[in-house]
Amino acid sequence: MADSIPLNPVRTNAKRILYYNSARFSRYSVEDESSNLDEIPLMMSEDGFENDESDYQTLPRGRVHQRRRGLGWFLLGGWKVLCGSCCGCLARVCRRKKELKARTVWLGCPEKCEEKFPRNAIKNQKYNIFTFVPGVLYQQFKFFLNLYFLVVACSQFVPSLKIGYLYTYWAPLGFVLTVTMVREAVDEVRRYQRDKEMNSQLYSKLTVQGKTQVKSSDIQVGDLIIVEKNQRIPADMIFLRTSEKNGSCFIRTDQLDGETDWKLKVAVICTQRLPAVGDLFSISAQVYAQRPQLDIHSFEGNFTREDADPQVVESLSIENTLWASTVVASGTVIGVVIYTGKETRSVLNTSNAKNKVGLLDLELNRLTKALFLAQVVLSIVMVAVQGFVGPWFRNLFRFVVLFSYIIPISLRVNLDMGKSAYGWMIMKDEHIPGTVVRTSTIPEELGRLVYLLTDKTGTLTQNEMVFKRLHLGTVSYGTDTMDEIQNHIVQSYAQATSQPSKGGASGSTPSRKTQTPACPKVRKSVSSRIHEAVKAIALCHNVTPVYESHAIVNGETESAEADQDFSDENRTYQAASPDEVELVRWTQSVGLTLVNRDLASLQLRTPSGQTLSFHILQIFPFTSESKRMGIIVREESTGDITFYMKGADVVMASIVQYNDWLEEECGNMAREGLRTLVVAKKSLSEEQYQDFENRYNQAKLSLHDRGLKVAAVVESLEREMELLCLTGVEDQLQADVRPTLELLRNAGIKIWMLTGDKLETATCIAKSSHLVSRTQDIHVFKPISSRGEAHLELNAFRRKHDCALVISGDSLEVCLRYYEHEFVELACQCPAVVCCRCSPTQKAEIVTLLKQHTDNRTCAIGDGGNDVSMIQAADCGIGIEGKEGKQASLAADFSITQFKHIGRLLMVHGRNSYKRSAALGQFVMHRGMIISTMQAVFSSVFYFASVPLYQGFLMVGYATMYTMFPVFSLVLDQDVKPEMALLYPELYKDLTKGRSLSFKTFLIWVLVSVYQGGILMYSALVLFEAEFVHVVAISFTALILTELLMVALTIRTWHWLMVVAEFFSLGCYLASLAFLNEYFGIGRVSLGAFLDLSFITTWPFLWKVSAITLVSCLPLYIIKYLKRKFSPPSYSKLSS
Repeated sequence: MADSIPLNPVRTNAKRILYYNSARFSRYSVEDESSNLDEIPLMMSEDGFENDESDYQTLPRGRVHQRRRGLGWFLLGGWKVLCGSCCGCLARVCRRKKELKARTVWLGCPEKCEEKFPRNAIKNQKYNIFTFVPGVLYQQFKFFLNLYFLVVACSQFVPSLKIGYLYTYWAPLGFVLTVTMVREAVDEVRRYQRDKEMNSQLYSKLTVQGKTQVKSSDIQVGDLIIVEKNQRIPADMIFLRTSEKNGSCFIRTDQLDGETDWKLKVAVICTQRLPAVGDLFSISAQVYAQRPQLDIHSFEGNFTREDADPQVVESLSIENTLWASTVVASGTVIGVVIYTGKETRSVLNTSNAKNKVGLLDLELNRLTKALFLAQVVLSIVMVAVQGFVGPWFRNLFRFVVLFSYIIPISLRVNLDMGKSAYGWMIMKDEHIPGTVVRTSTIPEELGRLVYLLTDKTGTLTQNEMVFKRLHLGTVSYGTDTMDEIQNHIVQSYAQATSQPSKGGASGSTPSRKTQTPACPKVRKSVSSRIHEAVKAIALCHNVTPVYESHAIVNGETESAEADQDFSDENRTYQAASPDEVELVRWTQSVGLTLVNRDLASLQLRTPSGQTLSFHILQIFPFTSESKRMGIIVREESTGDITFYMKGADVVMASIVQYNDWLEEECGNMAREGLRTLVVAKKSLSEEQYQDFENRYNQAKLSLHDRGLKVAAVVESLEREMELLCLTGVEDQLQADVRPTLELLRNAGIKIWMLTGDKLETATCIAKSSHLVSRTQDIHVFKPISSRGEAHLELNAFRRKHDCALVISGDSLEVCLRYYEHEFVELACQCPAVVCCRCSPTQKAEIVTLLKQHTDNRTCAIGDGGNDVSMIQAADCGIGIEGKEGKQASLAADFSITQFKHIGRLLMVHGRNSYKRSAALGQFVMHRGMIISTMQAVFSSVFYFASVPLYQGFLMVGYATMYTMFPVFSLVLDQDVKPEMALLYPELYKDLTKGRSLSFKTFLIWVLVSVYQGGILMYSALVLFEAEFVHVVAISFTALILTELLMVALTIRTWHWLMVVAEFFSLGCYLASLAFLNEYFGIGRVSLGAFLDLSFITTWPFLWKVSAITLVSCLPLYIIKYLKRKFSPPSYSKLSS
């Protein structure tokens, strides 16, 4: 059945193509696939693939279901859509967002720029001084609840519609708006102060007159900026010069891409070779830069020096760039600014913060609309029974205002105060110290999550590598036997130095003749094999040792090597991968130390203190496609040329000589969660190397298929290499990551890992953290670049069942372009998904896609600046304060210090916040509905007159002093103890279904309210017919007692404050009966109807009020008892 569904062709769309930046046009161009493609079955949804053009205009996007738009659509929210679209059009016209263009930048001459570029100012504020009040009011009144109260309050200015005192309507509304505005103002001031601090940072700017200090916000395109070590780069720049001799420097990019590994950047050769810094102004040079774009991993440009003869043109790539928000890790750099402000890569990859609204608030908003409908219907019925006589339209509006308490404004006040209380409880929880609630409006979201999207580096892992295993085929060494390796290394170099030097060479390395018998067939000794393996690990890498310079004395240059401390304590290693750093640290620990390295050579120190020098002839860097890196070195002392290579087992298995242990041992290490690398070598003769070098240089100069030709030449060397060893390195996980992920999985939360890291690393961490269980298969989505490839790969993935998905960012983008709905549908069925090589924008797009396609609540958790967009896009964002700074935790809704705290945050606080808010919201609505029912009964008895039953003060007192404290004490209620919620995470699954607040539970409360309101009013009228003048005191007393008993009925776990609140409210009411008796008469106070104090102390009054209260509450108590007896909820079974 599934395989018979035809695949309809996707129509191309110019707008859709424009979404992708120019750097990717070639890769993602729409290809004319063969017509056979459409005949390949791809089972997805029942609808087939009929899509509108509008489906493909932007990413992310959802399936667009066309609906007929009529009057019903307009009334049920269409007006809001139309208003929103009109406001959007107006905003677009006002902003007139200009198109981003390529530019030519003259060094040190901002005035030569033809176009005006944006200011280099960071701005995270939502409003300015003019838009603050309108903006906050719009955010408040876009909700039906608040808009309704505003209309009702305004109606009281019309004399004919006035029901009560103005303060009874305006005071609660003013209180809500004041609290909201103060909270928003405080947040805005904090954002402004943070922005001002960043924009006021001072940098050195090079001018013709010399250095001048300039604020970060005043930097312009074309300025030459000096950035010192450990200083943030203020704008996107091209790297011109550095104080480092080798013309390169390291930068930290953790706030941009989330990787804590340092990246090597290379200065423009032409400017690095200039004798002095001032010569930058003596040359006529320009930089051509492509238009600003999202991709942080690519750049295309040219550097041109026009005053040279011939003209010097140098191509610029990603290694010549210094992106804003990265930090210089070594030396001092000088760069020319090419992009500022909104056009920098970091800002383009950051989405604007949105006002988040919780699902519970949206559900309550829908319920208030239903209540408003009921209120209007009730008012129409009242007017209809009157027979539409007289000014019936005015009477209708009076009835609407009279029944306005059916939607109580205290609902909003109580919920906001409740949310603040939950936030306070979260921050005071001793089990999760350091937790901060930054968005106090959505704590209930923590109890409704279905998808958790997590970063890897710094969130699940500490990004600290530890060398765990060295396997030589016949023997394996672990952490407890590393001393044996050290002894072998010491012995092998001791033998080498003790033997007489041969052929004029100083015996700096064990000679092959002494180490290996003449016959090559004889197995090498273990000592020899260990020595070769350790030496290969110490040579095959991209690690650079760095020594901290002493302070400059008397202005002398710090480059004097005599001033530098070359001791082991002063040495740190820098590399683009923490794996490589750990391997080099390990070789140092066993006796072979990397002491120096530049672009052409490196030196190792032996245990005996001798230095081995090697010339670097070629380096083949690691790429995600090749999955291996290689180096060709010539040893100075012997002249031997050796090709070393290390890489992933999947590619190295076919390169090394045949063996029977590699595959099995790789599997064993992977199951332990170790990151494996296979190390191999090949000795080259001088003739072999010269032949290779000639072919390699020719391939590098070719204009067509350069990459393929270079790869083919390198592969000619990668044959029958000698397998030396297999290494196992562990990326240490954060504390308790495995049990926390297990807890979340058992709670029904699906976990997606989104990382900028390599595919192999991401897969390894997914296994070691048990994100993917040991029994689960992993489907690695092959790299794809066209619709046909995406189609075939999705078909292959569809046939897999219960397997985790691993996909790269590039492949994901192609899938989303052609088969968005189908891909998301398939991915959502996976127990776990790992997306690697994701840009910050892609992370946010994935979050938005899940929200659109599944209608489930999403949570994003991360710790770096690259996670900010994802955190802001999710329904609930959690930031971790870690090594990568506080950018993520400041942008998040909740900030925690460790990943393991998320378990308690969701299972305990998320559960309590949602359950309590649901109970509180429904009880406050019940409180409004019961008094509206009594008003309806009262009006119907009094010939349908639109006269209020209770005076304004009583109504305010009812919502505040008399019932507020007991009702608000529901925020202390809990159905399950925290220990039980953590022990049985399966309880969390029930919360995601939203059963605590639904139309079913709401209807039950409506029935309860109608029953109790009817009983209270009718009983009061029947039992006290003789004392009709006291009907207000009678019914109001019974009402207060009923509400207090109902709070007691709703509570599941008593707290001492709840008991205090109940008795305090009762005491307040009794006191007001004595001292405010003028408010308890029927009609206005001016009519002289006062309460007789002697009457309320008589036995008939007491027993009749008690009887009414008993009739209204006892049946509900009986029903609750029977329900708990015969159909108890799941949590009550555990409690018992």
